[in-house]
Amino acid sequence: MAIPDYQSIMLPLLRFAEDGNEHSLREAIEGLSEKFGLTDTERNELLPSGQQPRFDNRVAWSRSYMSKAALLESTRRGYFRITQRGREVLSKNPPEINVKFLDQFPEFVEFRAKHREREETTETTETETLQTPGELLETAYQKLREDLTAELLKFVKECSPSFFERLVIDILVKMGYGGSRKEAGKAIGRSGDGGIDGIINEDRLGLDVIYIQAKRWQATIGRPEIQKFAGALQGHRAKKGVFITTSDFSREAGDYVAKIDSKIVLIDGEQLAQLMIDHNVGVTPVTSYETKKIDSDYFIEG
Repeated sequence: MAIPDYQSIMLPLLRFAEDGNEHSLREAIEGLSEKFGLTDTERNELLPSGQQPRFDNRVAWSRSYMSKAALLESTRRGYFRITQRGREVLSKNPPEINVKFLDQFPEFVEFRAKHREREETTETTETETLQTPGELLETAYQKLREDLTAELLKFVKECSPSFFERLVIDILVKMGYGGSRKEAGKAIGRSGDGGIDGIINEDRLGLDVIYIQAKRWQATIGRPEIQKFAGALQGHRAKKGVFITTSDFSREAGDYVAKIDSKIVLIDGEQLAQLMIDHNVGVTPVTSYETKKIDSDYFIEG
């Protein structure tokens, strides 16, 4: 089954704590993952940030929301248990517990009012209520990044061949290749058919080199073009290469580089734009948000 949203986890989590014992969040996550029959792949699926499993995040938010409604209480760091109110709720055998259900409790209403959260019947809100606040933040960030990637790639495809040369140099230098920009500029710069070809140092000491080919193309790059590039590598006695394009690569091209001895990295248009964003090439930071959590160790008195 698909990973349940955080509201669907609320009732099973409360029932998990029904025995009145103190439970750890980790214990709840493991128990609920078995109850929902999640596969290893689903259990290990990460949030877009890659910092936490999605299911773990949803269980944590379910516990947090029910704690705000006084159905659960925190006993110590990472542990919780059911409250008398929680037992009373279970005794009524509710079909489900969700945000709307929790709105009957004044503590939860006050909590939501402070955070200016509100339920609306729009399509956007209907989708968002299935996500935790953390997921909403990451989803919004990913949407902004996807839009920026598409816009950035459009600019790259419209730039001149000489500008494209400088752009690729800037990315490689920002990634730590080629030494200084001046040194990289000397190594790369032979224009031709809307692309560039050349070699660049893999490190600042020049212990190894990487052969570069870039194509400012619209059409998909197929296996024949990659085979030519592999042949060029052999002709230069090079072992490593990077093929950059503003379009994309066929599956045959990807299969081919996976089988040959030479190490060739394929970077398509979307990956190129992503690298530009990651290394601040052609983009400017506008606003930065920093999320924080309680440092429980700080409050330990000894």
